[in-house]
Amino acid sequence: MLKIGVLGAGHLGKIHLRLIKEISDYELVGFFDTDDAKALCAEQELGVRRFADMDALIDEADVVDIVTPTLSHFDCAASAIKKSKHVFIEKPLAGTLEEAHQLIRLAREAGIKAMVGHVERFNPAFLALNGMALHPMFIEAHRLAQFNPRGTDVPVVLDLMIHDIDIILSLVKSNVRHISASGVAVISKTPDIANARIEFVNGCVANITSSRISMKQMRKIRLFQKNEYISMDLLEKTTEIFRLADVTEEELQNAFTIDTGVAGEKKTISYEKVGDPKINSIKLELEIFNRCIREGSEPKVSLLDGYKAMQVAYRVLNVIEKNNKGSEQ
Repeated sequence: MLKIGVLGAGHLGKIHLRLIKEISDYELVGFFDTDDAKALCAEQELGVRRFADMDALIDEADVVDIVTPTLSHFDCAASAIKKSKHVFIEKPLAGTLEEAHQLIRLAREAGIKAMVGHVERFNPAFLALNGMALHPMFIEAHRLAQFNPRGTDVPVVLDLMIHDIDIILSLVKSNVRHISASGVAVISKTPDIANARIEFVNGCVANITSSRISMKQMRKIRLFQKNEYISMDLLEKTTEIFRLADVTEEELQNAFTIDTGVAGEKKTISYEKVGDPKINSIKLELEIFNRCIREGSEPKVSLLDGYKAMQVAYRVLNVIEKNNKGSEQ
């Protein structure tokens, strides 16, 4: 059993604390948070020990779960890694690319396991794609959320869009060739809504829209590839798969026929809906990280993965900043 300590007892931190208590392969030793009100709330609601000193908690743990604001990720993770503790770090990996690069170096030197909390990698809608031959040539992603001041310490690109950037980078096995983007700060001081068009060397194009000022929630990614259309609903945790079939509609239980417009030519489309809404993605990623440590396997979302997602996110932000400065002149 691995002893784990949690840094941060805010909204997400309390979720981590509650779920860790349900995982038998972890022993929750306690948490640390500098905010007395949040700490008291966590103590009373969850009955978890509060540590008054971060280093004392790190010393007592085998694994440190970092669920603090983004700007403190580096200091918290570096402190744990230097004490040879395994670390789980909520996304984004760090506050800057330089900090992220340093964490990669520190983790390599310490020989510890480290994983980034890109939770959508563990969404049943995404997991349903395991084993499929994926060669998407066009991807469309929409991630819309109602305004919540909790995430405004970073731009929407680092708060929300980075989820979809990470998913897309894991699907498209090609380097980024060009990025165009736009974004607007509506309520906070940084972009609250943004759109990015990412063009890859292999010809794939991804169009991503993220907003934290929407009236309704949406988290969808649509993939288009030869003979196949895949629609992931990450909010509902289900995926719909439409593909050209080699058999007739009568031979398939879930299928329909379309007229192609060419005289006499019809195509059979098969339909499948997969996913398991009952799976808790945060709990699953924490369980998988535990297994990774015990078995010595590679993390499902490495620090390098987190760094690459940050690289693209910052390229998007740089384009937005350049465009916004140009429009002011």
